[in-house]
Amino acid sequence: MKRNENGHNEQAQLRAYWEAEEAQDFQGWDFSRLSGRMLEQELPWNYREAVLEHMKDGMTLLDMGTGGGEFLLSLSPPRGSTYATEAYLPNVELCKKKLPAYGIEVRAVEKDEELPFESGMFDMVINRHESFCISEVLRILKPGGLFLTQQVGGQNNRELSRFLLGEDASHTDPGFNLYNTVQELELHGFSILKQGEHFPELTFLDIGALVQFARIIEWEFPGFTVERCYPQLMRLQNRLQRDGKVTSREHRFMITARKPT
Repeated sequence: MKRNENGHNEQAQLRAYWEAEEAQDFQGWDFSRLSGRMLEQELPWNYREAVLEHMKDGMTLLDMGTGGGEFLLSLSPPRGSTYATEAYLPNVELCKKKLPAYGIEVRAVEKDEELPFESGMFDMVINRHESFCISEVLRILKPGGLFLTQQVGGQNNRELSRFLLGEDASHTDPGFNLYNTVQELELHGFSILKQGEHFPELTFLDIGALVQFARIIEWEFPGFTVERCYPQLMRLQNRLQRDGKVTSREHRFMITARKPT
């Protein structure tokens, strides 16, 4: 009886801990609070270096889906000629308070097909993990302008999502990948300068970190809650205790493309 009571108390403590992780506030796109609890395998390319390779003083630059602006600021982009878009309202408000001091103009967007910019405005458009409409990117780029994007492919965390929520859980497009995106870019006249695709491993050392991650990435884990997924979380906790980790397969691809002159 004592052993059963101890087991019940441990489960109750775990559940309370996971529910506290689920309730954590999240702003911007900063996962530093999960540092040491969640490990991402490095990609075979460096998106930041790829962007810096093409960045020049005085160029007009757009960062699509800037999140909290953390990545954009790390580039030290051209003052007075850098723009950022964001769709998530809390991030829009955050960026409007933070980014203008660095000479960056922030504009809210609602539709990928309707960006609030003039045609032929940008020398370079960068896009890290944000949706986009290829014809609209083509419109706002200057002739010969560059489009650099790193995308989260449609197979990202798909197995983990199915384990937690069932076969048809994820809202992502399973056919969103490098090949299909390159085909569409070329149909719009873009020249592909560089391309790559990789399936890195994501490792969780703590199920609480997984809970927080799944709550944030709601389009991959729609309807996730500790209450709904508690039995599956307990199975993952047992796997963690046995193997020391729980892993998930991610999906990334990167493209550098040039608009025709």
